[in-house]
Amino acid sequence: MEKVIIPKNVKIGEYNDDYTGVTVILAPKGGAVCGVEVRGNAPGTRETDLLKNEKSVDSVNAIVLAGGSAYGLAASTGVMQYLQENEIGFKAANKKIVPIVPSAVIFDLNDKEYHYPTSEYGYKACLDAQNNNPKFGKNGVGKGATCGKIRGLKYCSNSGVGAYTIKTNGIIVTAIVCVNALGDIYEDGKIIAGAKNKDGSFFDTEKYLCGDENILSILTGSNTTIGCIITDAKLSKLECNKLASIAHNGYARSIRPVHTDYDGDTIFAMSVGSKKPINFLMIETAAVKAMEMAIIEAVKLTKDIKIEFDVEE
Repeated sequence: MEKVIIPKNVKIGEYNDDYTGVTVILAPKGGAVCGVEVRGNAPGTRETDLLKNEKSVDSVNAIVLAGGSAYGLAASTGVMQYLQENEIGFKAANKKIVPIVPSAVIFDLNDKEYHYPTSEYGYKACLDAQNNNPKFGKNGVGKGATCGKIRGLKYCSNSGVGAYTIKTNGIIVTAIVCVNALGDIYEDGKIIAGAKNKDGSFFDTEKYLCGDENILSILTGSNTTIGCIITDAKLSKLECNKLASIAHNGYARSIRPVHTDYDGDTIFAMSVGSKKPINFLMIETAAVKAMEMAIIEAVKLTKDIKIEFDVEE
C-alpha cells in the first residue's frame, strides 16, 4: 500500500466487532471547514444539511463513517459524548457545547442477527484515534463491506476501507473511503473485484445491465460507498462542497455502475490547514485521483480474506 499522509492535527480511529464497525475522523480542536455531496438514491446520513453553503455552520468537529445501516448512526452519539467531555464543539447559549458531527453509514446487515455500531463503538473509536495509527482494510467501518452484489452475497467480492494521498504543490490531499458498492471495481479498465460467476470469474455487472436479459434480484438498499477528502489546503465552505462533489468522479472512474438507485454514495471534504492553493483546480484534480486510488486500495487490501455470511440467500 502506498504511503498515506494524514494532515497535521487530524486523528483517525476505528472500532469494530466481528461483523461491523465505525471509523471516526477527528478534526483539530478548532474544527475543520467541511462540505458534502450525497448521491445515489439510498443514503444514510446525519447532519449533512448543516454543510449546505447557505447554512450558518461552516466547521465540523468530527466525521463518522459507520456500518449498521441507519442503526449505525447511533455511533455519532458516542463521538459527541467524547467531544463534549473534552470541551470540543460549537459554543452555544449558557456555555453549552454542541459538537458538530456529520455522519454517513453503509448497509452491512449481512448476518441473520442484527449487528450494528452503538454509541459505545463511536466513543471507543475516538479513544483509538488518540493513537493516530489508523488501520485500513477490514477494520472499522470496512469490517462488513462488500462489492459487486447484483448476484447476491454468495457471489460478491470482499471490500473494506482504503486510503490514498496525493501531494500537489506541497499540499496534502488524502482520500479515505469505505467501498460497499453494488457495482464492480475497476483498475486500468479491468475488473479487479465485483460480482462473480460460479467458476470464480467476474460476472461484469455493467455488461449485464446493458444487455437484454431479465434483471437479477438486486439487494435493494444494501449498497453504499462513503468517504472523505482531507486536505491541509485553506478552503472555504463553498470550495469544500465543490471538492466533495468533484471527488465523486473518482467513484465513477473505479466503480461501475455507480450512484445507482440502490446505492447511497456520500463524500465529505475537510479543510484543516492554512496553505492557500495556487489554483483550486490542482486540489480538485488531486482529490479525484486520490479517491479513485483509495477505492482500488480498499479491495486490494481485502481480496484474500474469505467471505462468510450466516444468512439465507
